[in-house]
Amino acid sequence: MVKFEAFAVEQWMDKYETLAKYNIAETCCASISLNDLKELSDDKKSVPLDLSTKLTYGAIRGSKQLRGNLAGLYSEKTTPLPLDNILITAGAIQANFLLLYTLVGPGDHVICHYPTYQQLYSVPESIGAEVSLWKSKEENGWNVDVDELKSLIRPNTKLIILNNPQNPTGSVISRKTLEEIVAVSREKSIIIHADEVYRPLFHSTATDDELPPSLLSLGYEHTVVTGSMSKAYSLAGIRVGWIASRDRALIEACASARDYTTISVGGIDDAIASHALAPSCVHSLLKRNIELCRTNLAILETFIESHRWACDWVKPRAGTTAFVRFSRDGKPVDDTAFCEMLLEKTGVMFVPGAQCFGRDGDFTGYVRVGYVNDTSVIREGLEAVKSFMKNEYEKVPLAKQ
Repeated sequence: MVKFEAFAVEQWMDKYETLAKYNIAETCCASISLNDLKELSDDKKSVPLDLSTKLTYGAIRGSKQLRGNLAGLYSEKTTPLPLDNILITAGAIQANFLLLYTLVGPGDHVICHYPTYQQLYSVPESIGAEVSLWKSKEENGWNVDVDELKSLIRPNTKLIILNNPQNPTGSVISRKTLEEIVAVSREKSIIIHADEVYRPLFHSTATDDELPPSLLSLGYEHTVVTGSMSKAYSLAGIRVGWIASRDRALIEACASARDYTTISVGGIDDAIASHALAPSCVHSLLKRNIELCRTNLAILETFIESHRWACDWVKPRAGTTAFVRFSRDGKPVDDTAFCEMLLEKTGVMFVPGAQCFGRDGDFTGYVRVGYVNDTSVIREGLEAVKSFMKNEYEKVPLAKQ
């Protein structure tokens, strides 16, 4: 029997998100309706959904329109990506699972960018692979060290997993570093997987090097990426994700594995995603979300700066999440107790870092903040946190050493 480690962040979200008054743990850009989507489109005559469409299984691998729109996004300034090199899935979480289930097994070694979404290292472990965590360091701006990557590689290393932009820190692996990772991998014929669900929310990058291309753009055949409509595109409710690769055989293997799970993505979901990613709509949607990122991040930064006596961070450069460290008298607080007390007293929901992202005591005192919700939520929620910091923070226990 396959044994899965408890998926800590998803269990935390499931337990508390319906109870929160201010959900500042949410990682999606503020969700939109079909009416919102229609208004964002330059083509006012088109509709997100044709109500006369028969509800069959639809296109098994995803409609040509949807895969074509995605191929267009992945083909900018690089070799065009064929439609058949994209497989539509039920969200990025299924895309990641199928990919890992297909690629690795007992006896394989996997290197995973860390901290990150737990699925990316727990699934390979659950099916018998050895996993080494390639740790980004806060003191280095949450950047990774390619020399350290080289030291982690073994003769049986099958896969290197990246998360770019990174959840929970909001850091970015630059073009230069990606190119170095590709060079190392090419030498050993190692597959690289990049979870790019927060791409292209590059809202605070200063140079072109800090604004990296998709991993698929770097000319290495053994690359594969996953993405979804949930984070950058505000449409978590339609449950549409994808796997895209320069390696057609890899896509075929994932498609074969998917036959044992979902036959297809729902036709309604496919149609809505197709509309959102069409050239007439996608640019307006992304502009809306990047502006929301910048507006809300400024509000969060003001809070951080006014509470430097208790918290610190590396300001995120992309994505929707920030990793904030809380301490008292120079010692980290118990982040789980802090989040539970904050929710009880104010209705504000954060995610505890050590419980949901750490191993072996990593990230004690950290919380993940999701700041790209409706601006009123982040503004009012942080006002409630300010009150907590003034009146209740001294009661938060310190972390046990």
